[in-house]
Amino acid sequence: MAHPADSTNDAGPADVRVAAAARRKPGSWTRLLRSLIRSKTGAVGALIVVTVVLLAALAPLLAPHDPADVEPLQRLKPPVWMEGGLPGHLLGTDNLGRDILSRIVYGAQVSLLVGIGAVLVSGAVGAVLGLVSGYFGGWINALIMRVADAFLAIPTILLMLVVLAVVGPGLTTLIFVIGFTNWVPYARVVRGEVLSIKERDFVKAAQAVGARSGRILYKHILPNIISSFIVISGMSVATTIILEASLSFLGLGITSPDVSWGGMLSDGRSYVATSWWVATFPGIAITVTVLGVIFLGDWLRDVLDPRMKERA
Repeated sequence: MAHPADSTNDAGPADVRVAAAARRKPGSWTRLLRSLIRSKTGAVGALIVVTVVLLAALAPLLAPHDPADVEPLQRLKPPVWMEGGLPGHLLGTDNLGRDILSRIVYGAQVSLLVGIGAVLVSGAVGAVLGLVSGYFGGWINALIMRVADAFLAIPTILLMLVVLAVVGPGLTTLIFVIGFTNWVPYARVVRGEVLSIKERDFVKAAQAVGARSGRILYKHILPNIISSFIVISGMSVATTIILEASLSFLGLGITSPDVSWGGMLSDGRSYVATSWWVATFPGIAITVTVLGVIFLGDWLRDVLDPRMKERA
């Protein structure tokens, strides 16, 4: 009498290959890394951003001097490869004899703190207002959008200058001022996403069974706007770094003893013709960092939200 074949032996060669392929299928992080490597600009941006992060995190170990040390006898010394340069000051010294390389390394801390901190503040405010405006609509939506229009009617840099002139400069102050004056783009993007998502069947079903609005927003709508939120946040970091440098250049941003690339530019503007390195190297640091963030943000946009690429 023939015995039924063992079910474990029923799989043919094709089934075995499918199972093996499933086991070899890379995870989401692996696919993301491969996508980053394939993107030349994305890889360059990631390399720049990682380098700046490492400089900021390891500043006490990497900086050859204390960025606040003043050495009047060594003021305005050129970079080490130029005539008159000092071996201990690779990129030269500023008008007070402070080491430029050390100040650039420590300045990375401020740029990242302000860039990320302000984006978190503006993102949180914009996301909440966008969710409420898009979901509830009516007079709430009208009120929030009119406030947003009022913010857009005033030049951002002018609004920040007025606020900082009243409350005074400082690292924490700068983070919150930039954050609270740049929430509108987040609110508009989130509102647009919510207006689309709330019409979908799974949201209608949740409303039909009596789910609370807060639960619907948190469980059903918020997870579906995360990708767009990450994309706009990544791009906003570059803008925030430029805003911080601009405000510090004008004397209303970061003040001593904290080091800012914008403040270094301000210190060196009087010496551009005679001691170009004082302003040039912090300017290069700002440019390279912003380009790195933009390149990485473009790659994130292409990966997480291709629709934004099509609209751009």
